[in-house]
Amino acid sequence: MSRPARAVCVDVGSTYTKAALIDLAGARLIRRAEVPTTSATDVLAGLEAAVAAAGGDGAPRYVCSSAGGGLRLAVVGYESLVTAEAGHRVGLSAGAQVVHVAAGPLTGAAVAALRAARPDVLLLVGGTDGGDGEVLLHNARRLAANRLRIPVVVAGNADVREEAAGLLRERAVPVTATGNVLPRIGVLDPGPARAAIREVFLRHVIGGKRLSRGPRFASLVRAATPDAVLAGVELLADRVAAGVLVVDVGGATTDVYSALLPDAEAQTGPRRDVAGTLWRLRTVEGDLGVAAGAAGTRAAAAAERLDEPGEERALAAAAATVALRRHARGHPAGPGLPRTGGRDLRDVRLVVGSGGVLRHGGGDHVLGALLADTAGGWALPDRARTVIDREYVLAAAGLLAADHPSAAAGLVDTLSA
Repeated sequence: MSRPARAVCVDVGSTYTKAALIDLAGARLIRRAEVPTTSATDVLAGLEAAVAAAGGDGAPRYVCSSAGGGLRLAVVGYESLVTAEAGHRVGLSAGAQVVHVAAGPLTGAAVAALRAARPDVLLLVGGTDGGDGEVLLHNARRLAANRLRIPVVVAGNADVREEAAGLLRERAVPVTATGNVLPRIGVLDPGPARAAIREVFLRHVIGGKRLSRGPRFASLVRAATPDAVLAGVELLADRVAAGVLVVDVGGATTDVYSALLPDAEAQTGPRRDVAGTLWRLRTVEGDLGVAAGAAGTRAAAAAERLDEPGEERALAAAAATVALRRHARGHPAGPGLPRTGGRDLRDVRLVVGSGGVLRHGGGDHVLGALLADTAGGWALPDRARTVIDREYVLAAAGLLAADHPSAAAGLVDTLSA
């Protein structure tokens, strides 16, 4: 069977649906188009309109989606600084917005707080392989007894993982058991859980959001949009063999992706992180944006002692600056506890800007503000080049990476040329 000459990659966003027609043999973008997402009626209508506008009728389709709020994930772990933190990092890398993190044995109040967060999927972790399994089993029993109906991914201690999954299955909770996110202290293994979360998102979440009347849309979607973008960022970092930073400013949220080169001392030396180091990471700031998130951006800018942003370009710069400060500094693990999950970005050599404001003329202003932010409590990259993802190729490259690696590589190479 002959391989297709073209493919169309589609990102169904909460506001716009973007389609890119790709010449697979030539590894290049032929045409792109975007139309408003038709989530009020049926997202397939907007998808079909975007594909037609890009000239992609008849071409194989590769679709990612963040419509309907994307993927909302809760994490339940053993200790806030170890397995719960490891699960938090893995959830972010899987393209999720982590809306709740709990640590330790769940109580009735903790389950109520979990429900109130309205997650789409729950990541249940706890214990290194061969370590204490009682907390993982306690939490599985508590979740089963409360008849939690959302899908659960169990990625904890291998010695009791299947028993924990069985407790949930007995109460008809959809459950997937997979490899431990933290098999040993300081060793973070995100791959199995990330793949399981992606599969649960496709099987349970996309259809459950009722974005389309029939099953066809759910069958087309291959990934959550941030998951696809991170795959593109990972490929870009591999191609340039250097640290890469991507800041994507949207209307409601601002995402930051960093792909760093592994540091042997950070993995084995005195600076080792007990929750493990995730060298390719995404964080999402749900309160920062330039449209629906504008009020949050202004409040965050004031809290960070930045100038009050006025017009849209200034809002984008403020959102990007605050999001990158949070990404680099990490987040508080709890009251009185140190920050965790911070990133040393000094060795980043390529900074990529994305988002409508940046693509439509505000990119130099926004990236310039980022790389001049000496008051944010983080070390700036030195010798970094900047570029704008004007054609939105990172998501397309991430969607194509598995089936058409050469075409995906050609797309990301346009950002590093």
